[in-house]
Amino acid sequence: MSEPDPRDALVEHLPAMRAFAISLTRNGATADDMVQDTLVKAWTNIDKFQAGTNMRAWLFTILRNTYYSSRRKAKREVADVDGTHTEALAEKPAHDGRLQMTDFRDAFAQLSDEQREALLLVGASGFSYEEAADMCGVAVGTIKSRTNRARLRLAELMHLDDDEALEMTDDATMSVLTASKAASF
Repeated sequence: MSEPDPRDALVEHLPAMRAFAISLTRNGATADDMVQDTLVKAWTNIDKFQAGTNMRAWLFTILRNTYYSSRRKAKREVADVDGTHTEALAEKPAHDGRLQMTDFRDAFAQLSDEQREALLLVGASGFSYEEAADMCGVAVGTIKSRTNRARLRLAELMHLDDDEALEMTDDATMSVLTASKAASF
């Protein structure tokens, strides 16, 4: 005769689990959520339950651990009941980066094949000048020259000054983001 499936026994422990969860949380809705989380964990880990041992003790241990894990997590969270912190949050729009990337691709396409190859090998792929020179069958100085000229040409095509970095957000957007972050302090 085969042993009964321990999953069938989970249901009979629900009232006791709910009572235990309410005693821990002092909140019916939170207790119900914890019981549900416990059941999901027990169901997915039923192979770890040892037949012949106390199912209720096993479930209560899972429930207790779930409760304490949620308490530790709650300590790290910030309560924002009135939405003050949420209102101060700002995120850089994704479209700015896409627009800058489009400009970069257009400028990159205008470089010579040799310059694009040198930038891809040294800049994007992270190869050393020596490795890139070996791959291209040219002198190291040639790769350095192509890379430098390609970088200068990109800056020229993208209308970047010598001290200006490629920003993925324009100045107007950055001022709005900075102002809303400053207002939150």
